[in-house]
Amino acid sequence: MREAKINVEGVSLHEFFGVNNEKFKMVKRAFPRLKISSRGSQITALGSEHDVKYFEDSIESMTEFLRRYGQLSIGNLEAMLDGNEPNEVEVSNDDKDIIVYGRNGKVIKARSKNQRNMLELIKDNDIIFSVGPAGTGKTYTAVAMAVRALKNKSVRRIILTRPAVEAGESLGFLPGDLKDKIDPYLRPLYDALDDMFPPEKLKYLMDNRVIEIAPLAYMRGRTLNNAFIIMDEAQNATTLQLKMLLTRIGPTAQCIVTGDMTQVDLPRHQKSGLMYTVGLLENIKGIGVLRLTAEDVMRHKLVKHIVNAFEDEYNKAEERAQKRAQNSSEGK
Repeated sequence: MREAKINVEGVSLHEFFGVNNEKFKMVKRAFPRLKISSRGSQITALGSEHDVKYFEDSIESMTEFLRRYGQLSIGNLEAMLDGNEPNEVEVSNDDKDIIVYGRNGKVIKARSKNQRNMLELIKDNDIIFSVGPAGTGKTYTAVAMAVRALKNKSVRRIILTRPAVEAGESLGFLPGDLKDKIDPYLRPLYDALDDMFPPEKLKYLMDNRVIEIAPLAYMRGRTLNNAFIIMDEAQNATTLQLKMLLTRIGPTAQCIVTGDMTQVDLPRHQKSGLMYTVGLLENIKGIGVLRLTAEDVMRHKLVKHIVNAFEDEYNKAEERAQKRAQNSSEGK
């Protein structure tokens, strides 16, 4: 006798179990020699080695079909349980926007034109720069894409990093070790992951370094292979720091670099390297650039106006700086 515990993750539980558990009841009827039960997203099966193995394969087929199409009809389920190949389903435009199913079957999808463009860019490029204002979903969409790649086994791990630059406040006085002091900088990444994994699963993945969250400085000297890498808040990185990260990428890795040039927190004597790096690399094949605007903002309606006001001021400041540099050059 063998007992198997299977976690049904990354798919809609409502779609998997069906209305009033009708699909799950069909599965149970197909395996009369097994004792099958479910609790939340966990399914338990008890029986002979052969029957349990066949049951596990059937559940995996169901979840893979759901990850691919986002839905599983009664007809397709019957075909699977009979050992036949299910027919492919027509996928609506709304289904195409689905990136991944998160915690408790939460549907995580592209919600704007440029977020959809991000999904298309990753198909043909190994490095993507996603640059735009706050509230456009740059980080959240990137994390969802990384989770999808991990669940589809396109990569073996996810590496999330950002510069540990203080946003106008000093955290050095806070109690705790280095991790305790750095974690506040990385909180947005934790928040995104919390939407996509149950707490115990996320803890397991992080404890086993399948998902790694670390400051940018920790990337120096490493080779980041077979991984989906996200560098967040890249406007707070210098040109040399960006070069350091991008030259760490191994041959079977993908990388998304996100940033917002209106929120640079670097000291006055340091200059952001983000826009220089984007301009330098954007014409290289295999590198994609996505520029998001206030139209992609998904927060409160006033956020778009706030973003536009800050962008206008940022552009004016850039123009003034260029004029000063030109006047200084002419003066010499």
